[in-house]
Amino acid sequence: MLNRSLPEDPMIRNLISMAKKSQVSRRTFLAGAGGSAVALGLAACAADEALVAAEDVSATDKTLNWSNWPFYIDEDDDGNYPTLVAFQEKFGIDVNYMVDFDDNNTYYAKVRDQLALGQDMGADLVCPTEWMVSRWVSLGYAQEFNEANMPNKANVVDRLANPDFDPGRKKSLPWQAGFAGIAYNTDKTGEVKTVEDLWRADLNGRVVVLSEMRDTMGLLLMANGVDISKDFGADEFNEALDVLRAQVDAGQIRNVRGNSYTEDLVNEDALAAIAWSGDITLLNYEEGYEKWKFVFPESGATIWNDTFVVPIGSPRKSNAEALMNYYYEPEVAAEVAAWVNYVTPVKGAYEAMVAIDPELAEDQLIFPNDATLDQVQAFRTLDSAEDNEFQAAFQSVVLGA
Repeated sequence: MLNRSLPEDPMIRNLISMAKKSQVSRRTFLAGAGGSAVALGLAACAADEALVAAEDVSATDKTLNWSNWPFYIDEDDDGNYPTLVAFQEKFGIDVNYMVDFDDNNTYYAKVRDQLALGQDMGADLVCPTEWMVSRWVSLGYAQEFNEANMPNKANVVDRLANPDFDPGRKKSLPWQAGFAGIAYNTDKTGEVKTVEDLWRADLNGRVVVLSEMRDTMGLLLMANGVDISKDFGADEFNEALDVLRAQVDAGQIRNVRGNSYTEDLVNEDALAAIAWSGDITLLNYEEGYEKWKFVFPESGATIWNDTFVVPIGSPRKSNAEALMNYYYEPEVAAEVAAWVNYVTPVKGAYEAMVAIDPELAEDQLIFPNDATLDQVQAFRTLDSAEDNEFQAAFQSVVLGA
């Protein structure tokens, strides 16, 4: 039975109730953000046993650097982050929240040398997408948690509790999940229901797609009838890549971008996109109506998870654990979900949302039911050789866009 009582903490209770009123523009965070991801040589190797976690100085250094994606935390009209402000006041930890994560590959390119040397990379907590997290874990770039500092870790939803790359979530913890599908400008173009609709003549030069290979290629593969959660090979991948290449070469696709793809939508350089669900919801809040419609293509959408890790060189692991534990309080998770409109990985967040906003609790982009999940697929885990091959092939097309 659902616990439908209101949260006891009046501050948290107020935060949740105010969440939908504090939808403000975060496009300023995207200014200057890079476009296409750079090509990377992703060599496979076993975890470097010589890497040793940095000494934890959290007891004397009450600071924390958190690196995250745009559009990914609650914000009020003054540009503050209410849940983060509450955390700082409660725990006395000063958090430097950095919105500097635009694309998994470009971010990794900036920090991989420091990670490989076990050095402090300037961030104590990072939220890469799960496929990138698996690489960090396998290479020894993520610190193991002290679970005594994280009792709320038990609130992780069952389906995310034991990934093959990190059984028991010893070194990783989900932050948010979401979907990649299609978005289009309802003021400027007709209904877009399929991936093939993106190639219509009226959208020539007005389409933007994501630089996240698994999302863009995932949708193209699914449009070709491929189940991306199961075994498929280079032949299927290259057939879908040929579609992308043809549309880039023809000028149908204007840009291949990370989170900054929303700029193209806002300034109407692009009228349709392969897009992330929560971004489109927030852009519509800013406009006050559904200017951009987000849909699952008829062939299906992708699902992904962005996940907390503590880099091997971070000297403030206990501070990071305190923050992760805080965001796994169901009421706090619900407040964040109400603002970012992504799928929360925290047990009890649905019940907390029901108590405050029953309508939002039924939003399928935040609390998807089985019928919704039946329409989505997660891109299967690639081995290192496939990852190198597919990424290189994808980047050869991206760099031409």
